[in-house]
Amino acid sequence: MSIISLFIGVIDVRFTDLLAGDFEKIEVFFISRLPRLLAILCTGVGMSVAGLIMQQLCMNKFVSPTTGATISSAQLGILLALLFLPNSTLWGRAIFAFVAAVLGTWIFVWFIQRIQFKDVVMVPLVGIMFGNVIGGITSYLAYKYEMTQALSSWLVGHFSLVLRGRYEIVYLVVPMVVLAFLFANHFNIVGMGKDFSHNLGVPYNLVLFMGLSIAAIITASVVVVVGSISYIGLIVPNVVAMFKGDRIQGTLVDTALFGALFVLVCDMIGRVVIYPYELPIELIIGILGSIIFVGLLLYRLNHGRKAVRLGAPSSQGCCAMATNLEEGNEEC
Repeated sequence: MSIISLFIGVIDVRFTDLLAGDFEKIEVFFISRLPRLLAILCTGVGMSVAGLIMQQLCMNKFVSPTTGATISSAQLGILLALLFLPNSTLWGRAIFAFVAAVLGTWIFVWFIQRIQFKDVVMVPLVGIMFGNVIGGITSYLAYKYEMTQALSSWLVGHFSLVLRGRYEIVYLVVPMVVLAFLFANHFNIVGMGKDFSHNLGVPYNLVLFMGLSIAAIITASVVVVVGSISYIGLIVPNVVAMFKGDRIQGTLVDTALFGALFVLVCDMIGRVVIYPYELPIELIIGILGSIIFVGLLLYRLNHGRKAVRLGAPSSQGCCAMATNLEEGNEEC
């Protein structure tokens, strides 16, 4: 799929043109097509792994950079960079985005930890509301200081502006993913709770903040280069978990590969569906992501019902079994 992606675009670039030494086609290939492919792969790998880390640390399958206010915080950081350092380079804006994304993610997790009774749906809803508050602040500042046009490039994700010299920040995804793989076991332990982590000698707060920082830096580096891309960190880890389980070390590589493939296919669809024009990848991922997410919910619902029909014990049944076992009933 990566090879096919290199030869899709408005300008017809063929492999024979590269072998023949066509300077114009070679220039398009190395300045536009190859950087775009690398940015796509880094985006898919990074956002998927970031979502997997956040879901593991928050113990919630519906937490992601989108529902955890990480993307909204990164956009606010970019706007602050445009306001206070209007002549800053892409790296300067990236630093603001890194700091804002890390702080926003930390505040979100700190807040949900203070909620004593929370269910699976409540946590992402809190994150969505918190992200909307940050988005409202960003919109207010953009309108007040007439920065809406300048900020628009980061509000919708697209790869059309990815060129050599303007995308290298996304390479930060690679060392962050390596760190995530090295500390995967620690993330698993922290995901089981503070008491469990302390019993095994794992510093809960340190690993938690390190994991959240890795996810935030990955997200911010993608937002600075590509813009806002939703659903990847939510959909991909859940789909992989259906086949590989929830252990992060066992699913990290598969999540990264499937995320890269998913973004690559969506980008190719966006380039050919109304050729020679191009649709933003945010639109394609939003449509496909919604369909996959609904299918995922239906699958889990039907799968759960089948398990009950096949005799899977309910919560009351488990309690009864435990009581009978305590009483020494070997038949149970």
